[in-house]
Amino acid sequence: QVQLVESGGGLVHAGGSLRLSCATSESIFSIAIMGWYRQGPGKQRELVALLPRGGTTNYADSVKGRFTISGDNTKNTVVLQMNSLKPEDTAVYYCYAYSAATHMSYWGKGTLVTVSS
Repeated sequence: QVQLVESGGGLVHAGGSLRLSCATSESIFSIAIMGWYRQGPGKQRELVALLPRGGTTNYADSVKGRFTISGDNTKNTVVLQMNSLKPEDTAVYYCYAYSAATHMSYWGKGTLVTVSS
């Protein structure tokens, strides 16, 4: 079972930046897909960014050009760098992993990002 722990959320003014980290219990080499989702107030959970192992990153249109997802294999960590934040980016951000070994999806508990106008 893959365990995911997010960190880095907080309160920031519009136009600011935050860096979210997701620490995994296993080597990210062993995980087929890692990514970030978010759920805003009164909204459904939505994709933010995906990082397939050996594949091309995928971003939601709403964050393209502002957010960057990357993996640090030495630390078993996936990072979401968020720049030019907007109030509509306010949400709980969840780390996601899909394991090819177990054919299961895993979720972190989430970290809150609040962007003030």
